[in-house]
Amino acid sequence: MTDLTTLKYTAEHEWVALDGDTATVGITSYAADKLGDVVFVELPAVGSAVTAATVVGEIESTKSVGELYAPLTGEVVEVNDAVVDDPSLVNADPFGAGWLVKLTVDPATVAELLDRDAYISLTGGAE
Repeated sequence: MTDLTTLKYTAEHEWVALDGDTATVGITSYAADKLGDVVFVELPAVGSAVTAATVVGEIESTKSVGELYAPLTGEVVEVNDAVVDDPSLVNADPFGAGWLVKLTVDPATVAELLDRDAYISLTGGAE
């Protein structure tokens, strides 16, 4: 499980865990709860260039289809094939086994994201 106190967030409900210039990205438990039971996840290909705030994938649930946005500009260096094979991981463990992609990014750009308190304020107390 990821240390929630060190995460950064987007207003589109993605979380980012930074380790050097590698950012692990997933959706928050708030987003997973709002989506309902996730049944399909489409992720960008390894090697893809992504631009912050643009759609890079899709998450479908029994209730709706949601878009996955890139929280930062960078290159996709890894995708979580386990979540593609078993989308329920997004609901079961959104901050752990349900992570989605890893990006190589400029660590300085992470400052543009929300901190934990700002995200919790945005969602009315949920993470």
